[in-house]
Amino acid sequence: MSTTKLPEAEARAWLLLVHTPGAGGESVRRLLSAFGSPQAVLAAPRSAWHEVAGAACAQALSAPNGDTLALVDRTLAWLAEAPGQRHLLTLGDPVYPAPLLQTVDPPALLYAVGDLDRLQYPALAIVGSRDATPHGLEHARRFADTASKAGICVVSGLALGIDGAAHEGALDGMGGTIAVVGTGLDLMYPRRHLALARKIAEQGLILSEFALGTPSLPANFPRRNRIIAGLAQGTLVVEATLHSGSLITAKLALDAGREVMALPGAIGSAQSRGCHQLIKDGAALIESPQELLELLGWAAPTPPPEGSRPRVRRGSAHPVRTTGAVAWNPQTPKPKAQAPAPRPDKEDPLLTAMGHEAATVDALVARTGWPADRLLARLLELELDGLVVRLPGGLLQRRATT
Repeated sequence: MSTTKLPEAEARAWLLLVHTPGAGGESVRRLLSAFGSPQAVLAAPRSAWHEVAGAACAQALSAPNGDTLALVDRTLAWLAEAPGQRHLLTLGDPVYPAPLLQTVDPPALLYAVGDLDRLQYPALAIVGSRDATPHGLEHARRFADTASKAGICVVSGLALGIDGAAHEGALDGMGGTIAVVGTGLDLMYPRRHLALARKIAEQGLILSEFALGTPSLPANFPRRNRIIAGLAQGTLVVEATLHSGSLITAKLALDAGREVMALPGAIGSAQSRGCHQLIKDGAALIESPQELLELLGWAAPTPPPEGSRPRVRRGSAHPVRTTGAVAWNPQTPKPKAQAPAPRPDKEDPLLTAMGHEAATVDALVARTGWPADRLLARLLELELDGLVVRLPGGLLQRRATT
């Protein structure tokens, strides 16, 4: 497992420079370009700061406040608690992800928990709706599982819905998964994904550009999305409404020169409209995991030799729920993985009548010609077998299978 550890004086300088209020990302990059290192920046006279980054930045750097100094000390202590698992990556670090460096706004600092080797794998972003359908969740797991088993690292945002399903699907494969979050790494949002986050910290990698203690603010998530898009050679949108944050990620991927792909869905479904719009705008329509791998040049991959890493292939606003972030410890025991849905040996006539869109009982009676009591009994059997799910409004839908 790769690891990186800055000398304390250098880490302190980076933290102080980046987290001083008024010293934004562009100002930091200009100062680093002019002086070469954060230590050299902080040692420069105020007049030099003013000339390079402007009056506001010079004023902020000249008198760091107590909160910033306390944050620096707290962060260094946090890193020291688990030196093999907690990391601080800087723009000059050889482990810093190369695809992210090629974007217009790479974070000056990245906090990381887990296996840094995941940053050296070719990566696929899988994103989509928080209010995903059961069918969408199954697609996300299946595509992520196939990609991960092909040695591709799956990147997503640890949100409810499609993001969480993508992480779950990727965990057991060779490529694994990276979660990019919109809080400090001492907090976890959403709280329902606390157990999943622990498993990712153990088997994959969690990244954030936000300082410790940063809560789940709405403005954080579009910024997080640019990292998701920047890490990956391609972005797959599984389900999305027309106002989904996933469309922001897709646009950021296009701006970075990366491939954007979308799964088509049921006509009239709100969760499909964002994907259909992306396809109209030029995104690749994807219907199978193999088609995705072929499009990105990852078809028929061969596993790397033992102990080696796959080479990186370098390619040419969603509303936030107010469930709150919770404090967490990534070294806590992990939950067991969820078993996939069973697949029938042959197609059931009722499943055939259902198709792949949600339907009412009355519609199924009309399609099959079965008496209502027989239909309801068979639906219950299929539901207990995990092949049919009930949706709000009295609708039923077959569960996708791999």
